[in-house]
Amino acid sequence: MNHADSRDSVFGRLLDFLNRLDQANAWYRLGHTRPASVMVEVALPGWHWEVEFMADGAVEIERYQSLAGVEDKPTLLEDLLTVIESG
Repeated sequence: MNHADSRDSVFGRLLDFLNRLDQANAWYRLGHTRPASVMVEVALPGWHWEVEFMADGAVEIERYQSLAGVEDKPTLLEDLLTVIESG
């Protein structure tokens, strides 16, 4: 398979996406949360994106936007731990 053909594959699409993130100096992290996917988490000011490249060629995207901005509320740490511990 030559490079042009690999761009149409899920692996080629993943590599193209990662290369573009690198060129833009964007922060990202790779993860593996499901057996048939690779997740790319992208963090931008006020945004968090989760992009999953699936083995079947699908790409699933979830995005989260900060609505409140930065909060300096000590009880938020306890709120977070309560959610985690009750999960």
